Amino acid sequence: MTIPNNANNAGNTVPAKHSSHPVLIGTAVVVLLIAAGWYFMHRGGKKPVAAPPSVSVTTVQVQSQEVPLYVSGVGTVTPNQSVTVKARVDGQLVKVGFAEGQDVKAGQMLAELDPRTLQAQLSQVQAQRGKDLAQLGNARADLQRYTTLLQQDAATQQQLDTQKTLVAQLEAAVKSDEAQINFAQVQLGFTTISAPVSGRVGARLVDVGNIVHATDTGGLVVINQIDPITVLFTLPEQNVLAINQAQLNGNPLNVVATSRDTNQSLAQGKLVLLNNQIDTANGTVQLKARFANPQHQLWPGQYVNVRLLLKDKEQALTLPAAAIQRSQDGTFVYAVEPDETTRMAPVKLSRIQDDIAVITSGVEAGQRIVLDGQYKLKPGVHIKEQAAAPAKSKKGSAK
Repeated sequence: MTIPNNANNAGNTVPAKHSSHPVLIGTAVVVLLIAAGWYFMHRGGKKPVAAPPSVSVTTVQVQSQEVPLYVSGVGTVTPNQSVTVKARVDGQLVKVGFAEGQDVKAGQMLAELDPRTLQAQLSQVQAQRGKDLAQLGNARADLQRYTTLLQQDAATQQQLDTQKTLVAQLEAAVKSDEAQINFAQVQLGFTTISAPVSGRVGARLVDVGNIVHATDTGGLVVINQIDPITVLFTLPEQNVLAINQAQLNGNPLNVVATSRDTNQSLAQGKLVLLNNQIDTANGTVQLKARFANPQHQLWPGQYVNVRLLLKDKEQALTLPAAAIQRSQDGTFVYAVEPDETTRMAPVKLSRIQDDIAVITSGVEAGQRIVLDGQYKLKPGVHIKEQAAAPAKSKKGSAK
């Protein structure tokens, strides 16, 4: 009996065992991959996805309240009256009766011209009148004599008629002299220059000693009446109909002038002019308002914001202007749903005044609207109300 060679058998069996291991390993890897894929497809897909965090916002409710109805524009402050004081006769300026920047009253003396030439002319025409009066008296006496002589047939009718003509000529000469005297007195009065209106004088334009003429264009000084004072402003032509309707009750409309920098109210006045035509070049209409100005809050040449009040009270839906958003499709707000999510709600604006948006449609009174934090929002996002910042105590603020 032949005994098998163990060494040879060992050499034959070892290679067979090593050749089967890679197949088993590969098969196991494939099975594991298929099982993992099945698990993630069927088990992992059912795992809930974490919801995005809520966005912190501040909300506000739509208010239904009474608001004034007004239109706004930009205006320029102008004097109620502006007068350039000029000399009406030629002469040398001998006296100035005002200080630059002084308030003057109507009739107050502002300047005097040398009156001697005009005084001499007045004396001359007065003397001529005296001469003509003397001749007129003598002619009237002769006329009386000729009338008596004619009754006695001692004079002719021609002599009487000639004397009557002489008397009429002298009477006309006296009237001419009186007219000359009046003219000379008026001219002499022009040597004293008085303020035609009350107001504030500006810089003196002519110094004492200069010769002034009635034809000079510059004048002596400019007087601007600044109390009361006026503001000229313009509004778009679309407002003309509303302004006319507001004026139907006959009462002048109220106007408020505010600072362009701080929006602080400067003065309150009345509308005195709605111009009778629209400027076709820019589609605007000019208006004028008059203001009492005792504290000189308004000054000629100043630019101010102007509010023309058309109606004292108007019931409307309002929101803070910061809640209004704008897109290519128009204006909208983020409305808060009952489940604390948001949606875009298109709105129509009537106007924005004093940082308050007056809304005509798109929201309802009491509806919650996002006021702050909109830049993080999109429709359907969950929100949470942001807590108000704690007020600082007086002790902390002192530090």
